[in-house]
Amino acid sequence: MLLLHLSDLDEAGWAERLRAALGDYPVVRRGDRFDPAAIRYLLVWKPKPDAFEGLDNLELVLSIGAGVDALLKHPGLPDVPLIRFVDEDLTQRMTDYVVAQVTMHHRLHSRFQADQKARRWSQLYPPAASETCVGIMGLGVLGQDAARRLVPLGFAVRAWSRTPKAVDGVEAFVGAEQFDDFLAGTDILVNLLPLTPETAGILNMETFRKLRRGKLDGGPAIVNAARGGHQREADIVTALGDGTLGAASLDVFETEPLPADSPLWDTANCYLTPHIAAISNPQTGATYFSQVIADHEAGKPLRNVVDRGRGY
Repeated sequence: MLLLHLSDLDEAGWAERLRAALGDYPVVRRGDRFDPAAIRYLLVWKPKPDAFEGLDNLELVLSIGAGVDALLKHPGLPDVPLIRFVDEDLTQRMTDYVVAQVTMHHRLHSRFQADQKARRWSQLYPPAASETCVGIMGLGVLGQDAARRLVPLGFAVRAWSRTPKAVDGVEAFVGAEQFDDFLAGTDILVNLLPLTPETAGILNMETFRKLRRGKLDGGPAIVNAARGGHQREADIVTALGDGTLGAASLDVFETEPLPADSPLWDTANCYLTPHIAAISNPQTGATYFSQVIADHEAGKPLRNVVDRGRGY
């Protein structure tokens, strides 16, 4: 039996699609009557503190999110395989967000927006894409797809990851020893890292000061579409105010929803979106997780199992 425990999502819609995809396999929701001992699979999003209570025969935990950092901190998480969601539609949406923000910063949107408000005609030509380097932190599924989309647009693209990975047309940097070199040639920094103890707070003043200067008018830019825990918002506000950064695009925040008194709301060269860069699609999600269950029932290898030691 599959149990859905989805907070802040259309749980009924997910259940309907999973029942259609799984056929005779029983799917239940939290409000239904069922025997907890019969639950073998649990599909979760923002699980409540009691989410795993009584599920003594659980075999797999299925996470709707691409990131699992919050789930790994749940005190009741059982020691069973944890499967994360990897989906072409989600990846496409994330890459669309990244490309939109990168091209906006490349074309000096902050500069011309300020000129428009001031009714100031001041012609300044942005650098060519080939003169602008986009540095991507994280070369997982999302990072690789974003890199592959940016290369044909003419940008110089580099990437930094924990372990060696290769993407055609992308200059690769690996590990802590190459982090500073990676930053030194980056004009627009894109964060798509998983959130781990090693990457928490990586978007800070020390990092910003190491980015390349002199290519983009106003200073380098950052894009964070990963996790709010990656950024130090006080540092971002300071960096945007003193010219260390020229602009920032943030889709995630240390506290969500972003508090009304956050200075980020009033920072002219900071572009905010309410954690909407990418969303898990119920239709493709049902197809994905029904196949995971079918594979497990057939004794086949599981896909996208989280390495709890790494945190992703």
